Amino acid sequence: MVTTTAHTDRGPAEQRIELEIGGMTCASCAARIEKKLNRMDGVSLATVNYATEKAKVAYGQGIAVGDLIATVEATGYTAALPAPPTPPPAPTGTGDEGHTDPTRPAADRELAPLRRRLIIATVLAVPVVALSMIPTLQFTDWQWVALALTSPVVVYAGLPFHRAAWTNARHGAATMDTLVSVGTVAAFGWSLWALFFGTAGMPGMTHPFTFTVARGDGGGDIYLEAAAGVTAFILAGRYFEARAKRRAGAALRALLELGAKDVAVLRRDARGAETEVRLPIGDLTVGDRFVVRPGEKIATDGVVRDGGSAVDASMLTGESVPVEVGPGSPVAGATVNAGGRIVVEALRVGADTQLARMARLVEDAQNGKAAAQRLADRISAVFVPAVIALALGTLAVWLMLGEGPTAAFTAAVAVLIIACPCALGLATPTALLVGTGRGAQLGILIKGPEVLESTRAVDTVVLDKTGTVTTGVMTLTEIHTAVAADADAKDVLRLAGALEHASEHPVARAITAAADERGVELPAVAVDFIAVPGLGVRGTVDGHAVLVGREQLLAAAGASLPPELVEAKAAAEKRGGTAVAVAWDGRARAVLVVADAVKPTSARAVRRLRELGLRPVLLTGDNAAVAAAVAEAVGIDPADVHAEALPEDKVAVVRRLQERGRTVAMVGDGVNDAAALARADLGLAMGTGTDAAIEAGDLTLVRGDLLVVADAIRLSRRTLATIRTNLFWAFAYNLAAIPLAAAGLLNPMIAGAAMAFSSVFVVGNSLRLRGFKPLAR
Repeated sequence: MVTTTAHTDRGPAEQRIELEIGGMTCASCAARIEKKLNRMDGVSLATVNYATEKAKVAYGQGIAVGDLIATVEATGYTAALPAPPTPPPAPTGTGDEGHTDPTRPAADRELAPLRRRLIIATVLAVPVVALSMIPTLQFTDWQWVALALTSPVVVYAGLPFHRAAWTNARHGAATMDTLVSVGTVAAFGWSLWALFFGTAGMPGMTHPFTFTVARGDGGGDIYLEAAAGVTAFILAGRYFEARAKRRAGAALRALLELGAKDVAVLRRDARGAETEVRLPIGDLTVGDRFVVRPGEKIATDGVVRDGGSAVDASMLTGESVPVEVGPGSPVAGATVNAGGRIVVEALRVGADTQLARMARLVEDAQNGKAAAQRLADRISAVFVPAVIALALGTLAVWLMLGEGPTAAFTAAVAVLIIACPCALGLATPTALLVGTGRGAQLGILIKGPEVLESTRAVDTVVLDKTGTVTTGVMTLTEIHTAVAADADAKDVLRLAGALEHASEHPVARAITAAADERGVELPAVAVDFIAVPGLGVRGTVDGHAVLVGREQLLAAAGASLPPELVEAKAAAEKRGGTAVAVAWDGRARAVLVVADAVKPTSARAVRRLRELGLRPVLLTGDNAAVAAAVAEAVGIDPADVHAEALPEDKVAVVRRLQERGRTVAMVGDGVNDAAALARADLGLAMGTGTDAAIEAGDLTLVRGDLLVVADAIRLSRRTLATIRTNLFWAFAYNLAAIPLAAAGLLNPMIAGAAMAFSSVFVVGNSLRLRGFKPLAR
């Protein structure tokens, strides 16, 4: 249904629609579809993303969705409207079956046949390569066994390459698929001719272990190991790439799973009394009133109608201090009620909530990220036509020289065979395998090869504050006692900690935790405990009437702060801390300062980033005073601080930096960072953060230590350099043998040696990544 996906976005006469595209094998496929769609009359803008396999099209009146789909299909690919999203059902207590994932089946449908083809190709190709390259294994009629094993590899396992090559040929294009298909078909086809019409099928035929350079008629040469080996290697690279592509859907799944699964809705019974009814989140409607208890997630966006509490909204806004709410205060779905019981009226549900809008931000950012143009495809776009032209030229020259059709075709086919580099399939997977393995040892997880290209050009690192530069946990940092308090810090912590122990507020937990860490023994219980919404708590501890909270709470009880505590409170708030006043028996005794503490390694990490030539930028949803204090503590310039940024503001900041020509890396850990992580050229997610941030990022830092960011960028750059070196040598070894092939001097052992040496070099070069060393701590 068009109405579920198309919507007016730029004006009443223009709509936008999203299509799911199938059949793309490389970035050039996406570019081809994009070009065809943009040439249609009525289409104002079309963008196709190879990584997410989606097309976004803006079009005007007079054009139907069917026309867009027909254009994509005429280009050689498939297109369809995305299935409407289905809300996740309530958990059943049986593990994963409580959540239906609409994106998993499609991903599995793509991976399952690819995995099956890879297994078949590997199992059958290994004995073929061994028989062809090791003369001692070549028993009588071994060549026919090799043919039987190679045929399924070329025909079945290599079918995706042949199909893509045919599509490319119909549109006058050439990619790596064309190179693989032409090379493997040429090797397999010539082997069939040599076996059935030449001398290669004779009993006792062997490939002798000699490297003589001499002309032959080709009738005794078979290249089955080239056809089987290349297909298996390239399939392995394609399979690992397909697995990496699943992260786009995983980011959205992680965001949607953050929401509450069920909700306690207030309903009136037959007698008119209000009762709580537990319902699945999908049954909640606008106007419903629901109950949120301490520690529970707020089910959807709404407004508080009864009760008061503190709401931890850090995952959405980045604010380190929970927000006090009361009747009339707006609250967002998926945030956590950290204080008392509240009743909320639902204002937005489903796709209209802030969480759903953030999911759309993540998807839009991922679609807007330029697809990594694989270097192999860029080389193939020039290399393949050149090789085909050279093969045709070789055929023509030999025929003109009167050498005969057999010798001419032998030389021409040899050019095609030797031009198909076996090591090309190993170049990226082996470097990525070793690089990611070494990264995992250092607490760095690299998602896939497409994320590495940005690391080379990154010049700006945007750092989230809460949970990234800071601990993300409220901590007691200072204790200021009044001159005439007649009490020391231990007394203050003992009485305040005992009273706050009864509260679930994060500030209260910070005070209680500090008392525990400092070995202060708390009285067993506080009596007459009362939480005053938005102000603090009061109660009796060991016979003392204790107040802990805002200055107004103490003033109302006649316990005004003396000048030294007023000064300490103002200084703390200027630095971005939260000041909590403590009084007992009618006198103000102390001010406790609670703050989101800067991680001990953050300042050193910022220095390391500068040493790598990167410009650090601080981006936070917290207030300007807190942001400025943190920036000063870690050494970030005030001009590079952006405070009070909502999720969409974070995306906008990243976009503005990119528009100024900067290549941006984003480091974050919260849901509010997910869209910015996806939008950035390189996203680095703290492994200690939320699943949504981790899935949206390109690199995950397991330890949550900002010092690892510099190591992650260095390792990514080293891995990318290794891949590029591998690709160069994968072509270079084979290019060196092309003149021999064109001269008709190529025998099977030279062809096999070129492939073997290039593969050995690629693997050996990749293994050097195991020696990568992190910077000294």
